[in-house]
Amino acid sequence: MAQQAASPAAPAASAAAPAVIDSGGSLPQIRVKATAAEPTGKQTYQATTTRIGKGKQDLRDVPQSVTVVTEKLIDDRNIDTMKEALKQTAGITFQAAEGGEEDIRLRGFSLQSTGDIFIDGMRDPAFYERDSFNWDRLELLRGSASMLFGRGSTGGAVNQVTKQPQLSNDYQVSTTFGTGNYLRSTLDLNQRTGETTAVRINTMLTQADNYGNKIDNKGIAPTIRYGIGTPDEVSVGLYHLENNTGIHYGLPWVPQSASGGGDFMWKNDPSNYYGLASDYLRGGTTQGNLVHTHKFSETSEWRTALRLARYERDQRASTVRFRCVPNNLGVLPAGCAQAVTTDTISDSTVLNRGFQAKIMNMDTEYLQSDYSGKFKWGGLDHSVQAGGDFAHEQFESFSATNPAALAKPTTTVGTPNDGAFVNEDARTVSLNREFDMKAAGVYVQDMIQVASKWKVLAGLRLDKLDGRFHAIAAQGQPTTGNPPVPNPCYTPPNSYSQRSDTLWSKRFGVMYQPTATQSYHFSYGTSFNTSGDTYQFDPGTVNTPPESSRNIELGAKIDNARGDLSTRFAIFHATKYNERNRDAESVNACNYVLSGERHAVGAEFDIIGRITPEWEVFGSYAFIPNAKVDSSSGAAGTELVGSRPGLTPRHSGTIWSTYKVLPKWRIGGGLNARSGVIPVGRAATSSVVAPRYITGDLMAEFEATDVATFKLNITNVTDEHYADMVYRGHYIPGKPRTVQVNMTLKF
Repeated sequence: MAQQAASPAAPAASAAAPAVIDSGGSLPQIRVKATAAEPTGKQTYQATTTRIGKGKQDLRDVPQSVTVVTEKLIDDRNIDTMKEALKQTAGITFQAAEGGEEDIRLRGFSLQSTGDIFIDGMRDPAFYERDSFNWDRLELLRGSASMLFGRGSTGGAVNQVTKQPQLSNDYQVSTTFGTGNYLRSTLDLNQRTGETTAVRINTMLTQADNYGNKIDNKGIAPTIRYGIGTPDEVSVGLYHLENNTGIHYGLPWVPQSASGGGDFMWKNDPSNYYGLASDYLRGGTTQGNLVHTHKFSETSEWRTALRLARYERDQRASTVRFRCVPNNLGVLPAGCAQAVTTDTISDSTVLNRGFQAKIMNMDTEYLQSDYSGKFKWGGLDHSVQAGGDFAHEQFESFSATNPAALAKPTTTVGTPNDGAFVNEDARTVSLNREFDMKAAGVYVQDMIQVASKWKVLAGLRLDKLDGRFHAIAAQGQPTTGNPPVPNPCYTPPNSYSQRSDTLWSKRFGVMYQPTATQSYHFSYGTSFNTSGDTYQFDPGTVNTPPESSRNIELGAKIDNARGDLSTRFAIFHATKYNERNRDAESVNACNYVLSGERHAVGAEFDIIGRITPEWEVFGSYAFIPNAKVDSSSGAAGTELVGSRPGLTPRHSGTIWSTYKVLPKWRIGGGLNARSGVIPVGRAATSSVVAPRYITGDLMAEFEATDVATFKLNITNVTDEHYADMVYRGHYIPGKPRTVQVNMTLKF
């Protein structure tokens, strides 16, 4: 937004005056400098601070790799979802999860399924399709982070930093039209309402037919801040997002022919959609936020935040599969003359569309309180962060049964987007299971300046987690096999199971900072994730302790002399040990052992900022030459010892650059690339590989006046058909070539 001059707030009038104690011995009077317009991510690709930890920190003082996607990059590339934003960072892949959600992977380790997505440092469950309309930036912390956030994965954490009211009057309206009848309109209004008070409202409307896979999303996020620049600041906000879209559940892999030809993917138009017009994903979230910050001084504060939230997801999807494929006995369905392979697939190949439904809700309560302060003790400078947090998550899952006579029509490869519709309103919905999770944690971390150029960081956290599972309906079948035998994984109806865990997490780092523009670090951190991360137990997982992980990293953060171009380099060794596997030596299929171990070793490089005043760049590259499953139980469905873990590409990266060719004109372009990957848990008899890909994007921007700016974006210029999200049985293709025109008005 355009930044208009704002008169200084009254509390800043004597901001430079020191704290004093009067002759009567009263406590010091704290005066805090007001910030009329805090820096946002709207002016540059480069970020120098982060809130991915507990409180605001300089990036150079974080002994781990951090990549920040600022609002300017989000705007320049017309990014409106988390998935598209994360594709701007190297090492990220996406699993087309069986339930329809996006399972985000970093360095080959799951983030979303272990709850490593956050909003302003507080957990954000994986229930809905996240939108960028209320983001100031997106922060990606790489490596173990349980000392900061509690339960989590080896890969890292993603933090969505929201837009906050500022002491200025700024208004922005943005409208985008594009292919697929795409329409998106966002509104960003910031109004100063008093000397220390401001209100900000962000809204969003997105609609598209999207070649049969419709989009209809709405969002609003009002926030008011009181006491800006004073010792006590209060922020009250609401966030509401509605998803009402189609759902692309993916395309099946094409079986290889006997000659071994083909690459397992269809040679078709990326815009083809084979689901039903009646398929949908409805849901979203409503969140209420209350934050109080008390500043003891310029260098110390206590921040307490409360969030109450409701999450909902209701989806009806079509599982698209080839009709003519042999069963486990090698027998084709009736009426099939030959099996579908890479040699025989054609426009007349028949596709079945099966049912896939998921209905679930969650209510959450999150409370966290954090102190951060700088002081001198023992002759050394200390930067201390300490605090605690509490979480209460109540999960509900429902079953949906359709009438027996209801069937979805088939289609063919040559007739995509056929508009077929099935009325599933007669389905029977009933509560299936409930999960109640309570978690509490306390932590302390100290960064000590041990010498003029050396800092040491050490942190410790204790977590206590209690999960209670209620199986309202039976989970599984009482018997299995032929002849039938008792199923050890069967959970009878109206049964309860409970598990408690207490765990320690550690973080250690050393930083060498010879100049103001250089910081070199070594770090070690641990993390854990529990059996209850998926909000259910079975007879095996309820007795299985948490998995553990560790991350070791050596890296550097270096800025140029002007301070407007940052480079980051790191080498890492991430290990997940005590991985949960089914016990292959037990006749009980629900016996689990913590026998698994896998690791990934690699290097990452980022370059972000301005090469010249006119030339801006954002580049991110990851190279993981060594990734391997070190041990496994050998049970069915586990990855083989010695194999490369699924969704761990050897190479991945992105580069984006813009140049101001004339005072009112900017042009830009970029590439996204990933080497081939295999699906997670690929069967030993399968050789499915998602091929490598490279896609290109272009941009041109014209600043017509100080108020109006016009922008053209073309994504996937060559209309590349590629596997964007990967699963054992199917893949979801990336977006087809898309042309969008945007008009932005700033007042």
